[in-house]
Formats: sequence, structure tokens, C-alpha cells
Amino acid sequence: MKITSIKTIVVNADIRNWVFVKVVTDQPGLWGWGEATLEWKTRAVTGCVDDLAPLVVGEDPMRIEHIASRMARFSFWRLGAIGMSAASGIEQALWDIKGKALGVPVWQLLGGRVRDSIRVYTHPLRGRLEDAAADGDISAICDDIQQTVEMGYSAIKVGMIPYTGYDAPISAVRHVAKLAEAIRERVGDDIALMTDFHGRPESTRAAKAFIDVIAPIAPLFVEEPIQPGNARLMAELNRQVGCPLATGERLLQPEQFSDLVEQDAVTYVQPDLAHCMGFSGARRIAAIAEARNVGICPHNPMGPVASAVALQFDAATTNFVIQEECSGLVPWFEDICSAYPVSLVDGCWQLPDAPGTGIEIDETEAARHPFRQERILALDAILPDGTIANW
Repeated sequence: MKITSIKTIVVNADIRNWVFVKVVTDQPGLWGWGEATLEWKTRAVTGCVDDLAPLVVGEDPMRIEHIASRMARFSFWRLGAIGMSAASGIEQALWDIKGKALGVPVWQLLGGRVRDSIRVYTHPLRGRLEDAAADGDISAICDDIQQTVEMGYSAIKVGMIPYTGYDAPISAVRHVAKLAEAIRERVGDDIALMTDFHGRPESTRAAKAFIDVIAPIAPLFVEEPIQPGNARLMAELNRQVGCPLATGERLLQPEQFSDLVEQDAVTYVQPDLAHCMGFSGARRIAAIAEARNVGICPHNPMGPVASAVALQFDAATTNFVIQEECSGLVPWFEDICSAYPVSLVDGCWQLPDAPGTGIEIDETEAARHPFRQERILALDAILPDGTIANW
């Protein structure tokens, strides 16, 4: 069996263009799907898939690690976020092909399932930003979260932190304290809550000020309290606060995660299979984390292929904790799929038995949502004095 072609299909979903990767073989009707979505880098990623194709076309798709090595090592320049996303989409598609060829789900190829369902969390209103409450309206935010719980979720991640810099204004800290308390009071103790700082604080002191007032609601984790990439500072912050920290969505290589766990910087790591070399990279990261009793909470606010991929990985990963998903980001989320393996029951995804990753994209339906410039949310990340903040 040989790979004959690779193509990308771009589907606009408002704040993101989903980048689906289709790897086709010389076996009639046998192809695989991956997802290489990267915020606001659509044209760069699709171009990089084209650049990687000569390293992959003509190869045996069953030799997944071999092809991953070709993409990484023959590129000479170490792959960054764009290159790793492109390579990840291709790598995921190879597992889909292999599962289909052997007639088994990918979780079976990864050693078999280690759980019966996949615990997931979403965002208020499943990520529909156009319907979300204004940042300062605590009551309306609580309403959104309550409505999300009523959709069947038992875990929700909420953005609470304003754009900030090196300090944490007391008025902002007090507002966050009131918001956190109101949310916990509204949903009770049986709903898991998380919050994402998006690396907005520029200092550990600013991050700690916000974490300290969120800690009383016992969040499952605080995500990216500072900018990623400095394991020493994360470890320093981790020693100073009273709730679990998590990071990893913007880290790409196993050694970056190794630094985090070796320095006891986090309770959870959050690799994204669309950026860390797919299943191959995520499996290495999970093993590194498990060796230091660190759980894995994969990142995924993207499209249906990314969700199908995450489901397979989670089913077979022993230190998995909870999976991010954003299936309601657009009302037609599942309409572009002719087969979709994800179903939500009691706040958990159920395990599919379909071969491969179990997903098929309806290319005709997908074409109804062609590429257009995404809505770049980061453009409003400006402090009162005009300083550019971290989104």
C-alpha cells in the first residue's frame, strides 16, 4: 500500500478555520482524516502540508513512526507551531488509515481501551461567543454556565481573568473573586470548574493574586496562569498557590513537557494532538507525565476531526483525566460529517467501535463553509495605556 496524495479542506467556523487533512492511498476507497487547525495561521498551515507532502507521498501509510520521522528530520529546520500542526494532521490521518485497513478503532491499535467512557468539559454555551454574556455581568455569566450544565455537561471551563500585565489591580482581583464565588454557588459542588488565564499575567505575582481568590471554589485546574515555555517560573508559582495548575496547549515537543514534570511545575499537562505530532507525540508526552504522577487533560477547542482523534487517544491513555471539547462552536458542527463517532451521555463521550477514528467528512457539505478570514479575537487585547496584552 502506498500514499498517493494529500490534500487539505478548509472549513470556516467563525473564530477558526478548521484545517482538515485527507491522506489518500492507492487502495480504492481507503483514505484517512486528520486535523491541523491552528488559530489564525490557516494559509501557512495548508502551505506547510503541501511542503511536507513530497516527504510522505509514495510511502507505506502503515509505517507511521517512520513517516513522522521523515517529516520531522527531513525538514532540517525544526518544526515550529505551523510545521508541527501540518505534520500532526498528516500523522493522525495515517492512524485512521491503519485502523480502517485492519478493521479496528485506533484505540485498539494503541493497546486497547483502559476506560468505559471519556469525561469531557466544554465552555459556557459550548463556546458560542456571539451569545455569551458580557465580561462584567456576573449574573448573566452564571446564567450561561447554568444553561451549559443543563445541556448535559458536568464540567465547564470559564475565562475569568481580564487582560493584565505585571500587576493585578485590586478592583480586578475583587471582581474575579465575586465572579468565582457566584459561579460556584450557582452550580453547586458536583460540577467541576476550571479557568483559563491564557497566559495573560506577565508576572507570577500577578498570576498568584488572581489564583488566590479563585482557589476557594476548588477548581479542577487553573490553565496557563503565565505564558508557556518557562518551566522554572511555573514551578515557582506552583509552590506558592493552593490549587492545581495546568499548561501545555502551546508546547510542541516532549522535552518541553519533560521540563515541566521534572520541576514539579504542574498537576496536569495539556498537549494538543493537532500540534504535538498527533498520536505519536501525545503518547510520548503521556508517558513522560505518567512517570511523575502527572495527569493529562488534552487541549481541543477545534473541529470534529480533532474531537474524533482525541476520543481515540483518551480511551487508551492510562493517566487521562478530562478532555476539552467545543462541539457547539457552530450550529452545523456535525452536519459536515457523514459519520461522527462522538456522543455525549451524562457528561462523557461514549466509546465507538468503528474502524480508524470513526469520522468521515462530507466534502460537499464542508464546501458550503469555505475559507474566509477568521474573526481575530486577540485584536482587543490592549491595556488602558495602549500596551499590547497577551490574549
